[in-house]
Amino acid sequence: MDIAKRFKNNPILRPKDIKPSSKEMYIECLLNPGVFQFDGKTWMLCRVAERTKQIEGSIKVPVLDANGKAEILTFDQNDPKLDDSDPRVITYDGKNYLTTLSHLRLVNSKDGKVFTEPDSYKSINGKGEYESFGIEDCRVSQIGEEYHLTYTMVSEIAVGVGYMSTKDWKSFKRQGMIFPPHNKDCAIFDTKINNKYYALHRPSSPELGGNYIWIAESPDMLHWGKHQCIAVTRSGMWDSARVGAGAAPIATSEGWLEIYHGADENNRYCLGALLLDRDNPAKVISRSMKPIMEPIMEYEKEGFFGNVIFTNGHIVNGDTITLYYGASDEVICGAELSIQEILDSLK
Repeated sequence: MDIAKRFKNNPILRPKDIKPSSKEMYIECLLNPGVFQFDGKTWMLCRVAERTKQIEGSIKVPVLDANGKAEILTFDQNDPKLDDSDPRVITYDGKNYLTTLSHLRLVNSKDGKVFTEPDSYKSINGKGEYESFGIEDCRVSQIGEEYHLTYTMVSEIAVGVGYMSTKDWKSFKRQGMIFPPHNKDCAIFDTKINNKYYALHRPSSPELGGNYIWIAESPDMLHWGKHQCIAVTRSGMWDSARVGAGAAPIATSEGWLEIYHGADENNRYCLGALLLDRDNPAKVISRSMKPIMEPIMEYEKEGFFGNVIFTNGHIVNGDTITLYYGASDEVICGAELSIQEILDSLK
């Protein structure tokens, strides 16, 4: 039951459309943009995954040093200590390394469909030991004149949720890690509820539990507590292996509408919806039995890591959600969905 109306010009951004950060790197993938409106335009904060240019017989991977400068590690492809079977992560002598290094890049558009990269805005790069493998998958929530960014901090040590804020997209107040490892997929509600901030997040447990969606509350967006699990995986269904939040929930007359991603044991990623109570968003009113959007187009089925639709950004105008999403872990696309049609599908 795919109810999305995809842009005719999909994919709207490909790796070739963005300049690499240096001569030593090339862009492997564009992924999962945070989305917002600013200065009369629609903006995307794209995850740009770059890879070092390779030499036959070896594998080179980029990491950030303590000063945020990229350095290149080289591994002999015939070394028995090396496992390079996964295109995303290699293992050498028991330690994991990402094959790509991600940062965040701003692009904007007057019509929401054709995006270009402005020269006057810099990329946002990882800093410090907890971002040595880069930063990924940023969600953007606007409260008043301030934009709040939650993103995945990645390092050899762990994966956690970072937070920063800005008003002009040129200067940023970085607040460090707000949800400790292992955690990601954090989206802050764009308004207070009962004078408290709320956020969705996804702690992961490799032994007990799993990759589930949780909710937390905060007085200041820095200190989070009263964590509650609101959505678990469902055996035999499209979201049987892992679930995670998309962008900030949308306020509707029937409750908070959250578009989330779910994956099965074959790593096929689809989108579904949760409807949360307006006054108590930890209470789930209903949930998609079938996906509202799934990988059916060639650019969603084939790519760096195929059969993937993943969103963490949208614009709402009346009944229309303009959804921006990563497809096949390689390109960025757009689609429109009707809020009422999604709500009807949940009944």
